[in-house]
Amino acid sequence: MEPDYVKIKDIKPVLAGYIRDAQALSRMVPFPDDAAVHDIRVLMKKSRAVMRLIARQTDQDSFTRNYEVFRETGRLLSLWRETSVHRKTIKSIKKNHEALFESLIENEKLGALLKKPLLPSAPVPEALNDLTTIGEMLNKAGFRIRFQKMDNLDPKLLLKELENSFNIAADRYIICRNRIKPENLHLFRKKAKDFLYQLWFFRSLNPAVIKSLEKKLDLMTQNLGRYNDLSQLVNALEYKYDKTNADPAIDELIILIREAQDRYLSKVWPVAHKVFCPGKTLLNVIGFKILII
Repeated sequence: MEPDYVKIKDIKPVLAGYIRDAQALSRMVPFPDDAAVHDIRVLMKKSRAVMRLIARQTDQDSFTRNYEVFRETGRLLSLWRETSVHRKTIKSIKKNHEALFESLIENEKLGALLKKPLLPSAPVPEALNDLTTIGEMLNKAGFRIRFQKMDNLDPKLLLKELENSFNIAADRYIICRNRIKPENLHLFRKKAKDFLYQLWFFRSLNPAVIKSLEKKLDLMTQNLGRYNDLSQLVNALEYKYDKTNADPAIDELIILIREAQDRYLSKVWPVAHKVFCPGKTLLNVIGFKILII
């Protein structure tokens, strides 16, 4: 028998927890490592998704200030992660194509990316300034959240925001299928992640189905992320095919990258179609007949 009442996960303690966890990771000694930087950025994405979920039920000033903190923290750390991702991606390709990389030994762009450290091994002034800024911003956001009332949020409005996130992601999916471009796929991934992070709060509506859906969305967005990392690598190499001045080695490397992107997308489309197929609604996907929330 279906329950006639379902309680949605309390939002305030979860959001406050995201901020505390990000603060703890940013204080790693002597310096946040690559994994910590990645985790902080994920926490900031989750925090922004939460802000969108409660947007209609919080004052605009609080929303704007907190959202900007989470966005700016992610932006400051994105520059650290970018070099790390490029280097790791190149090394993973090089592992199985040593001869090709011997042919690319004179390529300055590739050489520069391989030589750069993943993250500073010791604090440098610029990085320390960024960490100080991040710490101050998160402290202020945590203080604001602490005194913000969230105990009487309307669950129906929350569900409406979740439905809106689903519809936006579905629209981005259709755009991607009609125009497979890196920028379209990147936006689809961002909107699918918003939906994924917000969906967690509604897991009690149908635990088995929603957990399964979360797992599928997580794998799908991971594959979209790997596709995007490869696109950013191509951009960092400043590659443009020139028939009149072709370099077979760099052309071959780019083809290997494109083939890897094809493999990642082949894992994305079946899941995306099942979840975001035109005509699907949020309630179709979560498999729950809403009675009272």
